Amino acid sequence: MTKTPRLRVSAVAIAVAMAAAASSAAQAKTLTISWWGFNGDKLNANIVEPFKKICGCEIVFETGNNADRLNKLKLRDGKGVDVIYLSDSFSQAGIAGGMFQKVDAAKLPNLADVYDLAKDPQGGYGPAYTIGRVGIVYDSAKVNPPITAWKDLWRADLKSAVTLPGITTTAGPMVVLQAGKQAGADAFADADKAFKSVEALKVNVAKNYNTGSEMVNLISTGEAKVAVAQDFTLASMKAAVPTMTWASLSDGDIATLNTVNIPKGSENVELAHQFINFILSKDVQQINAEQGVDAPVSTKVQLTPDQAKVWTYGPDMIAKLNRLDYVKLNDAKTDWIDRWNEIFSR
Repeated sequence: MTKTPRLRVSAVAIAVAMAAAASSAAQAKTLTISWWGFNGDKLNANIVEPFKKICGCEIVFETGNNADRLNKLKLRDGKGVDVIYLSDSFSQAGIAGGMFQKVDAAKLPNLADVYDLAKDPQGGYGPAYTIGRVGIVYDSAKVNPPITAWKDLWRADLKSAVTLPGITTTAGPMVVLQAGKQAGADAFADADKAFKSVEALKVNVAKNYNTGSEMVNLISTGEAKVAVAQDFTLASMKAAVPTMTWASLSDGDIATLNTVNIPKGSENVELAHQFINFILSKDVQQINAEQGVDAPVSTKVQLTPDQAKVWTYGPDMIAKLNRLDYVKLNDAKTDWIDRWNEIFSR
């Protein structure tokens, strides 16, 4: 007689537990992140799994290059993604297209420890989580005298020795800007002079590259001994050719920022802010820098000289970087692509 009530109580308890679990599962949030997918194993260990424990949420990804992911977001009218990682020229295009919402800096306390350059690079639409640079890398065993300025790309002794980034890459348009300076012109105001200078540079170009792996292959085979490159490729180049050296340019390297933005159609804005604040934390920035994932923007990160040598790191180096006007650059890009392709297709 006493067993029946106990069974009924047990059944009720199980039903309640199942309902609670179902309710919890229904209420569980999913954060959708759009990013490149590079260093997936390290990012999963350093960011994804730790954040899932903090937020109690699920995380799904949309991967691809800058242009493809931004175009997908545009076609969906800014919906379907909660956080998007982009290089700054593409995030600026997203801002111009009305695809992002402004972030609430009060919800990002870790911004207090971020370099000023990275705090608000685009007028309130999100911080940069890493700072890079574009400069010139050369084989110090084969290039003499050393390269010390952007104008050295045009030196007569570098015939067929240079590899340039393609015009549709992050660094490609920067070559046009430097070509304009070589000709004594502002490439935005006088594209004709800038591209005459690009044409004069062509004799020194062994081949243009569109991916970092292409560039490293050109260096490793000796087809090129000078490259205009982003700093994240330096370690791979040195692994292939130990004498590859980052040039100390009198007119400075060019800053590249990777930003994190919240699309206007995000369904998890609070969670998106929490995630952005997390990736700006000292702990995440430290381990990513140590493991060769990203250069840190947190001023609290401390690296050994060996860890720092491949990164844009420290206030002195960051203060020397040149910034670009991506509003002007994005407006000019279509014309520049056509002009560039006309020169290099001949």
